[in-house]
Amino acid sequence: MEYHYIKTEKNDFRFVLTLSRPEKRNAFTPTMVNEIAHAFGEANDDDTVKVVVFKAEGPVFCAGMDLKTFENPETDIRNTNIENKDISLGEVFDTLTKPSIAIVEGDVIAGAFLIVLGCTYVFCKKEVRFRLPELELGIFPFQVMASLLKVLPEKKVLQLCLETGYFAAERARELGIVDGYLDDVDVEARIASFGTMDIQALQAGIRSLRVLPDVRRAERFAFLLHALEDMKRPRRE
Repeated sequence: MEYHYIKTEKNDFRFVLTLSRPEKRNAFTPTMVNEIAHAFGEANDDDTVKVVVFKAEGPVFCAGMDLKTFENPETDIRNTNIENKDISLGEVFDTLTKPSIAIVEGDVIAGAFLIVLGCTYVFCKKEVRFRLPELELGIFPFQVMASLLKVLPEKKVLQLCLETGYFAAERARELGIVDGYLDDVDVEARIASFGTMDIQALQAGIRSLRVLPDVRRAERFAFLLHALEDMKRPRRE
């Protein structure tokens, strides 16, 4: 598949997705969002893929949403080889049913939080900075709030949205946005650990976890028991 704004590569059980718009600091457009969605669909449907690795080209990991292309779609390059939907990047990450690892070597700004918060693991360089500048632009990080609530209480989410300056990777790690530093973690070993895992079990667990918050508390164990029994049924060849 030829993409405009991303690159993909399959290496054994690894599926590597790279943001490839460095001249625009990898700011995402509606087309890029749909390309990521398409790539995730390819990864989900391939039983040989056991982990998705997320990377980015250039000095900035991602500068968030390209506001110009969202305000004027004609400035975006539509990819006619895929289905183009009106879908948010946060929704796209919720469709991924494989474990994911973000390798972050540049700054994470605005909507880029949707990417790092959507990944299972996030490992970054110690000098990487994080920023939610939306209020300075007269808007608010609405979409990011939903993703931040996965790792932070409501009070902390609001504080981050109100503080528009850069903060360091150390604070991002303390908040649970980052899981470790690239200098301190053997990322290749972490990736390799997925190689022997059962893909049906991985996907069943991830799907169940995504649905679990919507299941009534009193019904959760019954729901998960059903998920286990369903997974143990003979698989179709």
